[in-house]
Amino acid sequence: MAIATINPATGETLKTFEALNDTEILAKLDLANQAFEKYRQTDFSERSQWLQKAADILEQDKAEFAKLMTLEMGKPFKAAIAEVEKCAVVCRYYAEHAPSFLADVSVKTDASQSFVRYQPMGAILAVMPWNFPFWQVFRFAAPALMAGNVGLLKHASNVPQCALAIEDIIRRAGFPEGAFQTLLIGAAKVADLMADDRVKAATLTGSEPAGISLAVAAGKQIKKTVLELGGSDPFIVLESADLETAVVTATTARMLNNGQSCIAAKRFIVAEAIADKFEKLLLEKFEALKVGDPMQSDTDLGPLATPGILQDLDQQVQAATKIGGKVLTGGHPLSDRPGNFYPPTIIIDIPPDTPIAKEEFFGPVALLFRVPDIDAAIKLANDSPFGLGASAWTKNDQECDRLIEEIEAGAVFINSMVKSDPRLPFGGTKRSGYGRELSIQGIHEFVNVKTVWVK
Repeated sequence: MAIATINPATGETLKTFEALNDTEILAKLDLANQAFEKYRQTDFSERSQWLQKAADILEQDKAEFAKLMTLEMGKPFKAAIAEVEKCAVVCRYYAEHAPSFLADVSVKTDASQSFVRYQPMGAILAVMPWNFPFWQVFRFAAPALMAGNVGLLKHASNVPQCALAIEDIIRRAGFPEGAFQTLLIGAAKVADLMADDRVKAATLTGSEPAGISLAVAAGKQIKKTVLELGGSDPFIVLESADLETAVVTATTARMLNNGQSCIAAKRFIVAEAIADKFEKLLLEKFEALKVGDPMQSDTDLGPLATPGILQDLDQQVQAATKIGGKVLTGGHPLSDRPGNFYPPTIIIDIPPDTPIAKEEFFGPVALLFRVPDIDAAIKLANDSPFGLGASAWTKNDQECDRLIEEIEAGAVFINSMVKSDPRLPFGGTKRSGYGRELSIQGIHEFVNVKTVWVK
């Protein structure tokens, strides 16, 4: 795949980049290794100061960074602004909390003194996706850098300018040379990086095949990985729910990032007693959305990131209709304009036991299912190879307890949309991956947890 900026709203190639050759990659690995030996000796106050400065730069230049995201992957400009602001939040969060998260933890034993110490590992490889090209990187970089690790970023090939901008932000913030480097390389080079002794561990956010590939390469070297993969998140609406609020949130939860989010609501599982009304209201909301130029402030839905994603999504929709699914709105790429535009789409009557009902639809397509009760809702929600997030709507306390306890997911949000928050761990179960990002759990993923015993 070419490393290039191709505007998904027009199909125009704006800028191309040469991939690093083997000699250049080795030089960057050398620099990372050398940087780590010095950087690990810095103290929390220095790292915190640099990370706070990175947050300042993000906030000061947010329009510039947001425009890059919109040009490279098509998210609405207003959403891109919010993403940059969230990156500043995670920087400030770890700048403040990392010292306590990584402080020695005393444990009373029969030793004179015993405690747990957290120490950095070295160079951590981050293989990151295009859909949140700043947020995904900073939610890795902020804790990794505060822990004393150095970062190597292999970003998606369609967001190279975002990748280079992030490296520049961290450099401008004052971090030492080599503490964070962007590697403009193709996916084929990842296995070689994992085989290099200077790379100590890796994190990946992306597709299931990409996660499998990285895990295999890391497993051969006995190196740790954190994987955040796909999701086919259920959005459960039970009879007691606040229906109006649920429908508004459902629309936002499905259309977030042009529908291209791992934690977007994808399977809408609705109690039969309220299903007619929910369907009617959801259809009204979807048909009121404005599809268009993502740089315009009144645009609700921009283009999909690449022509391949558009084609794959449409093939899934057509496959769903062939097995009995009925399209209520949308259902075909928009051919009246250039770019990778797909309209808001709702599909009903898909047989729930078919493979297509369990797939991840990575675009603005909602699959709507009807169930008789909470038992059927939970069963259908769990009938998926994925387990990333789930949103469930009820005013009944007993139902709430059951949903929290019985849904198989890394996160359950009751009467709210699934989202990531620096204060809470983020990650999935089943084929949605393993390990956690964010909160104290995230910063502990890439440290040596060292037991110390003194007699």
